[in-house]
Amino acid sequence: MATAAVVGSGPNGLAAAIRLARAGLTVTVLEGAERPGGGTHTSELTLPGLLHDDCAAIHPTGVASPFLSSLGLERYGLRWLWPEIDLAHPLDDGRAGVISRDMARTVDSLGRDGAAWRRLFAPLTARFPRIADEVFRPVPHLPRHPLALARFGLGVLPPATWTARYWRDEPARALFLGVAAHAFGRLDTPLSGSVGMLLATAGHAVGWPVAEGGTYAITTAMLRLLDTLGGTVRTGVTVTSLDHLTELLGAAPDIVLLDTAPGAAARIVGDRLPARVRRALTRYRHGPAVHKVDYAIEGDVPWTNDDCRRAGTLHLGGGAAEIAAAEAATARGTLPRRPFTLVGQQYLADPSRSKDGLNPLYAYAHIPHGHTGDATEAVTAQIERFAPGFRDRIRATHSRTALQLAAHDPNYVGGDIAGGANDARQLLLRPRAAADPYSLGVPGVYLCSASTPPGAGVHGMCGARAAESALAHLDAPARRA
Repeated sequence: MATAAVVGSGPNGLAAAIRLARAGLTVTVLEGAERPGGGTHTSELTLPGLLHDDCAAIHPTGVASPFLSSLGLERYGLRWLWPEIDLAHPLDDGRAGVISRDMARTVDSLGRDGAAWRRLFAPLTARFPRIADEVFRPVPHLPRHPLALARFGLGVLPPATWTARYWRDEPARALFLGVAAHAFGRLDTPLSGSVGMLLATAGHAVGWPVAEGGTYAITTAMLRLLDTLGGTVRTGVTVTSLDHLTELLGAAPDIVLLDTAPGAAARIVGDRLPARVRRALTRYRHGPAVHKVDYAIEGDVPWTNDDCRRAGTLHLGGGAAEIAAAEAATARGTLPRRPFTLVGQQYLADPSRSKDGLNPLYAYAHIPHGHTGDATEAVTAQIERFAPGFRDRIRATHSRTALQLAAHDPNYVGGDIAGGANDARQLLLRPRAAADPYSLGVPGVYLCSASTPPGAGVHGMCGARAAESALAHLDAPARRA
């Protein structure tokens, strides 16, 4: 029986392990941390009984993932929960644009731009299953649904700032640019609207849910499934080289998948890497970082806008011009006075995270890559800006700087939680220009992290696609024989 080793137990590593185990391979997952899960941990970070997501928190790509959807993870304890409003973007004048699975609610929030928003996103929402099937693949591929992909591509190609001109008023423009800012980079460059188009469409089609009990519930369900398939997970084991991996397992595996950053993959594979692949991995660029803050608050956040009080996710960045300027400054290495900030009110959909009238509040700000300072006050000030009196509700705070995030998870190089810079080149060709983006040019060795297509998110598609590539190469000699 063929054997496989997966280095790293984030959602992509576990997805790769499950795919290989389903194909009949004997699979071992090795994880350097004491808990498996990578960016999908949930912890009591502030006060006992309050459950905070350590990194990944809101999961539109998780519920939309073709691979995760195929696993039946509900049988292993995973339950998706949705807030009343999926996303809200408040403005200083008290208005807010919202994204909801109820398109009419979004249209109402956008006033005179509501009809234009519907014209753009209603056709994409209707075609979302076909669009998802296309975008969760490497960009260069033979489309299965060319018409759906072509219509989606019309909104993906221009800069996000150009797309925002489609609307006349600030709620719609700011709402779209806030979603586009999930790309972590400048919003005035080609393809910078791609992430915004995908996540906004997903918001209408499947929503932005959370996992009951915390994001770690996704990991737990995947681990339970992997266990039924005979896979094993070893934690507290840091793999330093392929020879070290062979030593740990007692024999060289037939397949190795690395759920690591490209630089770490280059170090593990070492001199076996072809020179062209080594150059590509060592030159791979990481993007802006985040500064994360978790709060324990008494009661709810006193948002000025009522829709914000029912929203699971909020984007705090002001108007469209302010968002674009803040993201440009962050990409240049300058911390804006008002950094773009995301807030998660997961407890609204999942009260099990709260205790005794205290609620966990999740937030992070976009900051420059490798930033050494503490942006906690900037995050708190952004919330206070749209929710006067918020400071009075805070009972405890837990912060992680960019460098602390990198220490917490080595895949977050310089505090980059997106697996690499999402500029046009790396959106199209990540981690390198190759017919098979997962192969590292060494027989049996593949990269399966968020630095491979289709990129960041708790969807497992990078791992599943890398595993399929490995299986195809494993089967090739048998077919030739």
